[in-house]
Amino acid sequence: MTDTQTSPLVTVTLESGPSSAGSIDDFELFYARRALDRFRTRLGRQGLLDLLAADIEEGNAFLRDGAAASDGRFTAGTTVLTTRGLTSGAFLAWMDKAFAGDENALLAAHPEHYVMTPGAYGSFNVVENIGPHVCSFYMGGWGTDAMAWAEDADELLPESDFPHKMSSNLFLADGTVVGRALTQFGDTADGFTASLTVYAPTACPQDVLEHHLRHYAVEFRNWITAAAVGRA
Repeated sequence: MTDTQTSPLVTVTLESGPSSAGSIDDFELFYARRALDRFRTRLGRQGLLDLLAADIEEGNAFLRDGAAASDGRFTAGTTVLTTRGLTSGAFLAWMDKAFAGDENALLAAHPEHYVMTPGAYGSFNVVENIGPHVCSFYMGGWGTDAMAWAEDADELLPESDFPHKMSSNLFLADGTVVGRALTQFGDTADGFTASLTVYAPTACPQDVLEHHLRHYAVEFRNWITAAAVGRA
């Protein structure tokens, strides 16, 4: 077994030792996830909120200012994932169950997930990074008149190909809308395609949108994998 890791300054090759399959990066990811899970478990939800209180205040102020400067305008970006070996229906059934009360499964999908729990009036509270900022926001209005914007979105895909659609405003506790989300799923011959669109206030730096497209890729890949494992 050989595994070569390179950087601009040095090349390191694992020639022998571990008997398990995987690269050094795979080993590091396993241990990083295990350490993160330990800290999340020890701190608990309120402990995490207390620890991140100052970061959340700063992050929410960033989003509030960006929304005010954007005057209701948003910039869209879309991450597309293809899956083989699982239908969209099976995946979305797993998601429904997770969002109904399995916070651990939701948190495990991304290192920068801190809180994911039902909020008041049918909303869902999320504490995670938006770009470099830790923010606490709510998702809500699924399928209601508040989501009329989605009916005219340029990113809306044909119903025949993507019949499973969910849209939401992203808003702060004071009601300020700081983003939007539109997720669309359609089956293929051997799996499904997920089109995951996020809308950031136009005044926000481009890297905020770029990082959330990466965020989508990480969290949905891990949720899809978890759903497949759950069916096995």
